[in-house]
Amino acid sequence: MPHNTDDSLELKDVTLSLDGVHLFAPLNIIVRAGEVATIMGPSGCGKSSLLSHICGTLAPAFTARGDVTLGETRLDGLPPDQRNIGILFQDDLLFPHLSVGENLAFGLPPDIRGREARRTRIEIALDDAGLPGMADRDPTTLSGGQRTRVALMRSLLSRPRALLLDEPFSKLDAGLRDRIRDFVFEHSRANGIPALLVTHDPADAAAANGTKIELQ
Repeated sequence: MPHNTDDSLELKDVTLSLDGVHLFAPLNIIVRAGEVATIMGPSGCGKSSLLSHICGTLAPAFTARGDVTLGETRLDGLPPDQRNIGILFQDDLLFPHLSVGENLAFGLPPDIRGREARRTRIEIALDDAGLPGMADRDPTTLSGGQRTRVALMRSLLSRPRALLLDEPFSKLDAGLRDRIRDFVFEHSRANGIPALLVTHDPADAAAANGTKIELQ
């Protein structure tokens, strides 16, 4: 179900420093519900660290300044599990000892109770991802694109209010990359979720068709 249209992700005068050195100039950006905004810049400029700061996992060696808000909620200082943010990485990070369905069940919120209700929600997610009937599959038997789709659906099942994308398409071949990228962006827009994409690829930014920020 789409989120409230007030669920914008806003960064106000956000900057990171390491050993007293600023990684980038203060950043101001508003990502509206359903928008996919893009962060680009050279390696080492702090793109992934910025996402870590937003989701609450920034390493203690860094110092962060500025405000991060999601809707009416200020995220700064909240533990990661209270920020309600989904994240997709370069690596899908599926649990190898769990089936595809069990991986998806890991993302289900606790208010979905009962084995049948949870199984139904997982089957719907697999249908949405174009992976019907794969709940009992071993994740290691899936292709790269299938694994990315499972990882995305696991994030969406947790009902995130924002989605962070840390180059999740970079290991896919060109044809598959286009399809999976469209799949991710379409789900973000359909669910009214603000998404922030870190990428080196101008084609990703063009497909996102949202605000674009170049870190220096």
